[in-house]
Amino acid sequence: MELTELINYLKVIQVAGVVERKDVSSICYDSRKVTKGSLFAAIKGYKTDGHKFIADAINNGAMGVILEDSTALPDEIFIHENVAKILVHDSRKALAEASVAFFHQPSEKLNLIGVTGTNGKTTTTYFIKNIFETAGEKTGLIGTIANYIGDREIKTLLTTPESNDLNELFYNMNTDGCKAAVMEVSSHSLVLKRVYGLKFKFALFTNITSDHLDFHDTFENYFEAKKILFDSLDSDAAAIYNADDPYGKEIVKDTKARKISYGTSPGSDFLIEDIKYDLNGTTFTIKHNGSSYPVSTSLVGSFNAFNASAAFAAAYVKGLNPDKIIEGIKNTKHVPGRFELIDGGEKKVIIDYSHTADSLKKALEAVRDIVGNDVPVYTVFGCGGNRDKTKRPVMGKIASELSDFVVVTSDNPRFENPLGIIKDIESGIDLKNYIVIENREEAISYAINKSEENAVILIAGKGHENYQEINGVRNNFSDKEAAEKYLLHRVNG
Repeated sequence: MELTELINYLKVIQVAGVVERKDVSSICYDSRKVTKGSLFAAIKGYKTDGHKFIADAINNGAMGVILEDSTALPDEIFIHENVAKILVHDSRKALAEASVAFFHQPSEKLNLIGVTGTNGKTTTTYFIKNIFETAGEKTGLIGTIANYIGDREIKTLLTTPESNDLNELFYNMNTDGCKAAVMEVSSHSLVLKRVYGLKFKFALFTNITSDHLDFHDTFENYFEAKKILFDSLDSDAAAIYNADDPYGKEIVKDTKARKISYGTSPGSDFLIEDIKYDLNGTTFTIKHNGSSYPVSTSLVGSFNAFNASAAFAAAYVKGLNPDKIIEGIKNTKHVPGRFELIDGGEKKVIIDYSHTADSLKKALEAVRDIVGNDVPVYTVFGCGGNRDKTKRPVMGKIASELSDFVVVTSDNPRFENPLGIIKDIESGIDLKNYIVIENREEAISYAINKSEENAVILIAGKGHENYQEINGVRNNFSDKEAAEKYLLHRVNG
């Protein structure tokens, strides 16, 4: 697409410099990725300002620059270098608008399903992808663990990529024959306009509890960020929400889309009943329009009945055969690091991503429901650094009250002092049933080796992650691998 045409898709204040009638080769927000013919978007970030790197982008061959600070570089430089200066009110929004146009509105060619909420996003997207593919529709996925185009995995660092990367992924899904795509939509991505301009056919709300207050400052801001997804839906879309969550009706209050509820609450459009689970999986019934659908999954816990029901509702409303939906849920494989069982015989370990107070509470309640009060439950957990500090004492309290013993350890301290994070956690613990072991591997070893022979050990917080981030460096580390190592050591002695 020529630069002159691409500019027409933007809400431009002023165009200066030199606008050449040449095709744009790529769209970048990182000056280091700019090549000859690129369009560079200068974005004001939280750690640095892209306007500082406009000169670098020009030197690397940019043919145009989107910017919101008109004083970042003199017009004379743009003229001298034959580069277009494209002044806009909001560079992030302009990047999204340009990306949608450059990749020819790729989301409109897909049945695009967005899933948002505090907990359950990843599992719900895995259910949806498997349901659609069981029904014969090749499906893409964008999420926390990885991105997929059909069966092809693409590694990811962000839950929701930046808008240019996102639209390129959808474009590649189009060319690879995908008919549908499901994605986790984070609160950050909504505020930072990464998903601006996408055409969602469905939006799902799982639940909301306090999280990411380091970024949003208040719970109200966090909620309003999530609500953006539903407020942006068109009238031909569907807004599917958890009727059991106190914010479910509120989040869809202003949407133009058709509102559809799921949950155990009377009157839910997709009513969940008779939830039963053990360490082998979960069974439940969904009632809708006078019909009952028995559903089973190898994933454990009542929260997974909700995740599966959200996926069921989306697929049903899309028009998929209920038998195929039930089959898709049943053969969805375990999601890495989501209540993942490692069987050591009598002693069992559960790896779970629960890194919020609510998810930790639900995970521990699920363990207690399964094993009862006679089996010892140990919890190993910490909290991430440079993130929401308010949840740390709350999680400490939950862990100590719902476990027989707790090993408080380090998670991803990032740039914080691990012992400072641990002290925050300890401030919420009133009982004397815990120990502090800062080294995470040593903490896991202690819990496995010192616990009773019939104990269940929940290792919470990192789930699928195969690294531990300390002072900006990601060191190889996996909770699952550590647990398997020490369980095997016990067996082989």
